[in-house]
Amino acid sequence: MNIKSAEFLISNSTYKKCPEPTKPEFAFIGRSNVGKSSLINMLVNKKGMAKTSSSPGKTQLINHFEINSSWWLVDLPGYGYAKTSQKNRKQWGKMITSYITQRENLMLLFVLIDSRISPQKIDLEFISFLGENGIPFQIVFTKTDKQGPKVTEAKAEDFNKALSETWDELPKMHLTSSIHSKGREDILDEIEHIIPLFEPIINKKNNQINPI
Repeated sequence: MNIKSAEFLISNSTYKKCPEPTKPEFAFIGRSNVGKSSLINMLVNKKGMAKTSSSPGKTQLINHFEINSSWWLVDLPGYGYAKTSQKNRKQWGKMITSYITQRENLMLLFVLIDSRISPQKIDLEFISFLGENGIPFQIVFTKTDKQGPKVTEAKAEDFNKALSETWDELPKMHLTSSIHSKGREDILDEIEHIIPLFEPIINKKNNQINPI
């Protein structure tokens, strides 16, 4: 996929205020400080589009970006540790859960995992939640440039083993580096492949007739 345009559209505190679901939507989420903003900027080849910060919890709203005037990229708040109040974390959790389970044009959720660390309980629990609710997702390992390829492969394998304890079929996974643009084509190709599936889905919903 060739990215010709990428522009910020709108931020919202609830999925109910998000744009009308007229375009396919692809969302990105991960534990706080996983490198989500850097990955998004790398994918659209536009530095500074998604705001980066050294402080976890920078993203606090549902942020929509319009890509190629044909689909939406969504930057979701991170889950897990962030320097904010417990009340705010609960609000973010509710906002994320309602968006993921209720947003009808969400075609795929990319779950970001730090490739440098061992499997974390919070990540595994979140992925289990997605499976229980039938949410389509893929895993994106970030920051692979911070270590050697063999270490990255070993960490990814550890994560696969952890998932295998509860999953019969493992989700598709991508190894990425925002610095070297590694994994960019794979993720964009995945999105390009899925976009055509949106029209039949939305047409089916629009053609549904409620019984009198």
